[in-house]
Amino acid sequence: MRLAVLVAVSVLTFSRLAFVQSNAASDWTFAVSGDSRNCGDVVMPAIAEGVKRDGAEFYWHLGDYRAIYDFDQDYKQLHPTASIENYEENAWQDFIEHQLEPFGKVPVYLALGNHETTPPKTRSDAIQAFADWWDAPVIKSQRLADDPHDYRLETYYHWIKLPVDFIALDNGSDDMFEDGQVAWFEGELKRAAADNRVRTLVVGMHRALPDSISTGHSMNDTAQGTVSGRRVYQDLVNFKNNTHKNVYVLASHSHFYMGNVYNTACRREHPETILPGWIVGTAGAVRYELPKDLTGAEDSQNDLYGYLLGRVSPDGTIQFAFKPIEKKLTSIPESVRKLFTDPFVQQCLDKNHSSYKPEGPPQPPTCTE
Repeated sequence: MRLAVLVAVSVLTFSRLAFVQSNAASDWTFAVSGDSRNCGDVVMPAIAEGVKRDGAEFYWHLGDYRAIYDFDQDYKQLHPTASIENYEENAWQDFIEHQLEPFGKVPVYLALGNHETTPPKTRSDAIQAFADWWDAPVIKSQRLADDPHDYRLETYYHWIKLPVDFIALDNGSDDMFEDGQVAWFEGELKRAAADNRVRTLVVGMHRALPDSISTGHSMNDTAQGTVSGRRVYQDLVNFKNNTHKNVYVLASHSHFYMGNVYNTACRREHPETILPGWIVGTAGAVRYELPKDLTGAEDSQNDLYGYLLGRVSPDGTIQFAFKPIEKKLTSIPESVRKLFTDPFVQQCLDKNHSSYKPEGPPQPPTCTE
């Protein structure tokens, strides 16, 4: 039986590698964004349509599927008399039906956000609810190719689509990154460094790593997050400088779009420590104000929904472009407009705002304290 399992895994792995190698000779695209609570049932179907039009190979959701601590506006629109208990029981199924199913055959990968561990929800609840995504065949076959004895389902994982190694990390709760995840991550960096087929790492997570331009809403929120996040960031800097492979870092959590988020005063004296990074919390959540100090940031936008489209070249370099959902009714699928009504849809597009403004980038020497 064990031999049969290993043979099956080997066949799956070989078939998958043959597929990705055949695609490595030409450009291909993928899409990513996060934070689809509040109005995600309206916005995500529009993102799904855009992702399909762009011919993206997959969509990567970086967490915060539903608010949980209170009703999402879109859920309340469809269920005006629901109790909070009804909402908490059904919120994730609502996410699956209204936000994931519109992608159809386009694969969707999930990262864990902080709202997935907001009481009464727990990480164990999330693993049970989204096991089909976190243990999808591509992820499972990659895990077993790395270690034939690793049958554990985790909320952090990776998969290879040449020439890129995609790594999904879990910093959804305040105690992350915990030691087991960091050990796994550093082991994965060693594998990627030794794999000549891999030319690029794309690392995705919910909260931005510490000391970004959105420091006030990131892993800097907790002491453990700051310490473990800085370790992961330095691991990536060392990987990039030692292997000369590409590294790109993606996050959401802050509800706006921003590029070059790790280009801060703490790092500009040593440019080799600045990793290309993006925040793209633009999938339906209530939109935040931008930090006051945007020095070093690129193309910052806080009044639009949309997704980040990455175009992968055969050499592993990736060009990223933000693809906005226009603030007009025709940007939203007709079936969604009929379900939620045009006035509600327009309200999501025009008025889903918050006055919250995350604290901006740290100033030396605070990024090492």
